[in-house]
Amino acid sequence: MPATPSARKSKTVRAAAAAAALALTSAPGASGDEGMWTFDNLPVERLKESYGFAPAAPWLELLQKASTRFNDGGSGAFVSKDGLVLTNHHVALGQLQKMSAPGKDFVRDGFFAASAADEIKCPDLEINVLMSMQEVTARVKGAEDPKASDRVRNEQRKAEISRITKESTDATGLRSDVVELYQGGEYWLYRYKKYTDVRLAAAPELQAAFYGGDLDNFTYPRYALDFAFFRVYEDGRPVRPAHFLRWSKDGAADGELVFVTGHPGHTDRLNTVAQLEDARDAGLPLYLEIARRRRRDYYDYAARGAEQERRIKERIFGVENALKAVGGEHAGLLDPALLKSKAAAEAALRKAAAASKDPAARAAKGSWDKIAAAQRKFASRRLQVSYRRYEPARVVGLAATIVRLVAETAKPNEKRWEEYRDSNLESLRFRLFSPAPLYPDMEEFLLARSLAESREILGPNDAYVKLALGGKTPEKAARDLIAGTKLFDPAERRRLTDGGAAAVAASQDALIVWQRGLDALYRAQRKWYEDEIESVLNAEGDRVAKARFAVYGKSAYPDATFTLRLSFGKVAGYELGTTRVAPFTTFHGLYDRALGMGEKPPFDLAARVKAARTRLNLDTKVNFVTTNDIIGGNSGSPVVNAKGEYVGLIFDGNIQSLVGRYAYDGTRNRAVAVHSAAIVEALRGIYGANALADELTAK
Repeated sequence: MPATPSARKSKTVRAAAAAAALALTSAPGASGDEGMWTFDNLPVERLKESYGFAPAAPWLELLQKASTRFNDGGSGAFVSKDGLVLTNHHVALGQLQKMSAPGKDFVRDGFFAASAADEIKCPDLEINVLMSMQEVTARVKGAEDPKASDRVRNEQRKAEISRITKESTDATGLRSDVVELYQGGEYWLYRYKKYTDVRLAAAPELQAAFYGGDLDNFTYPRYALDFAFFRVYEDGRPVRPAHFLRWSKDGAADGELVFVTGHPGHTDRLNTVAQLEDARDAGLPLYLEIARRRRRDYYDYAARGAEQERRIKERIFGVENALKAVGGEHAGLLDPALLKSKAAAEAALRKAAAASKDPAARAAKGSWDKIAAAQRKFASRRLQVSYRRYEPARVVGLAATIVRLVAETAKPNEKRWEEYRDSNLESLRFRLFSPAPLYPDMEEFLLARSLAESREILGPNDAYVKLALGGKTPEKAARDLIAGTKLFDPAERRRLTDGGAAAVAASQDALIVWQRGLDALYRAQRKWYEDEIESVLNAEGDRVAKARFAVYGKSAYPDATFTLRLSFGKVAGYELGTTRVAPFTTFHGLYDRALGMGEKPPFDLAARVKAARTRLNLDTKVNFVTTNDIIGGNSGSPVVNAKGEYVGLIFDGNIQSLVGRYAYDGTRNRAVAVHSAAIVEALRGIYGANALADELTAK
């Protein structure tokens, strides 16, 4: 019988996993176009051998300092001398939602500023540019007492990282983060220039940006105009960046060498087999179950009315995207070939490490078993960690942040949790005091659902459930908490925070009182995790990393950490079944797809797109695919040619790429991008934004 769409997707992802598994068994390091490389460890020889290209220092500096990180998730790049930043519409979606209001829906209708004066300031968007990198492994590891327990060493490591970031922030004024790479094998200090005056310049309507909706998400061919422009300001004037990417006249061509710089969020390619099996059997299924519950809640709220649907739209988009992405990751792990290849690679490393003359390699002998034991220990409290939470209700999270902030900042900097260190406080306060709207009825609805879910899963006698409900029903508890708080007002959040521990202790705000009551439970749970699980994973992961370095050197790249990476590849179609998928789509194809699907949602054309058909050059390329190795977080990344010119905008991967959290298959793994020519053609022919197009093309 014909496969259902979900079954077809699962088979496709598993086939990709099997192909990736064959590649994994052939070599311990990366091969082909695989790799999300840090700028300090680029595979220059492989680039020369494969493409005859050797990156020069000025070229690398251009890519590094023109690339931007959106701190609410995603990547981008400076694309003009006047501070214009280009990213995806779906990266901008959260800000578009926050800037919208009843009767003013920037998500649905889009926005194009007629002039710089019409650009709208984002309520809480922070953009970072990586200015420098410095290895601090020796200092971090030198602060650990090798004879101490894993718990004590974990505390010593965190304290030293705190000292490093504070020293750097105080000395440079730059955002300073210590980044853990290779599961603790290396530590690097990354310093960022931070911008918080960011203004919306342009974004198309959702139907044009996300054409095909969830049905086309993670597929190819695609016809999405998934772009948005922001302008960065400093001291009230547009920033004049020293480094920005110049627009390519022709855009990407078939077979051309291209690079992607961006901030991939998270991969688990260096995880042990025990960790991957735990993700396959428990972690990912639980994540998917929670996401399905969230989706139900969001759609139930949306059904209350048009305004409720507008408010919740961004969250629906996010959870649908997550379900499809993580579902694909899980399908990949279910393929026996992938785990078999990982087991073979792990066995080879363990054997080589045991036979090595390097003491650091031999010291890892028991590390894999200790990591497996830590995973089993975590399983005993997995449901507590997962369901003693209330993320859907954002105002509740703000209350928790206030209670913890005043407690943590009363401690010495090196004793605080990471998010409350001095180096992070400016960014934290920026988010905490955001003027973005919060809606009491939505917060109450989602909090009630979250509390009901906790009671259902953990039972009425769970310590968190008893404290959170206080003998009330979830609905009554949520109603009282939301009605009794003033934290919807940013000024009240600032007043409490500025008042410190005394103001928070004296507050009778319902949510503050509630969070004070829950705080000890949260702290105990977090301490258990850090002492019993995190400390083991860090210590033993460090030993495994040292063994890998001793046996293979640094032929591998570290797992993604939402920090700047470079990947290389080429524009290329791929084989699928008995046919071949073309590398490019065009505006011809967009109108043909709409016609062929009867212009029924989600394949109906946005009104402005439909009206522009006679004005557009229909031969213009819209989307294209490359062999670049990307993952979530790369959304909004620039695609750059060997000249350092902007040729495309990453916005997705194909279904075959979803296994990329664990492995890469260059035969069919494809990154999907908006062609640079499509962006200019759309600005001129669809939206009449000629000034913006001229700024891009430097006319």
